[in-house]
Amino acid sequence: MSEITAEQVAHLANLARIDLSPEEILGLTAELGQIVDSVAKVSAVATPDIPATSHPVPLTNVFRDDVVVPSLTVEQALSGAPERDGDKFRVPAILDED
Repeated sequence: MSEITAEQVAHLANLARIDLSPEEILGLTAELGQIVDSVAKVSAVATPDIPATSHPVPLTNVFRDDVVVPSLTVEQALSGAPERDGDKFRVPAILDED
């Protein structure tokens, strides 16, 4: 296990302005030690000839082709609108901008 000490954790907490109880410091000391050990294990097997990956299985997005189909006319789309401004919906302003 890595040599992360309670003093180091307390020092880091102080630098970050985090108030930790002695119990929290002991818990974080163990957790940080495990994290450092895990990173060391991964670093030990990571070699320059193995490319870094973000996912173990290659993924690709599946897209369908865009197909133009008949849709609503402007009049049909705006027929239920409470207010309209030409060919657009009219909505109340939410910002103080024009």
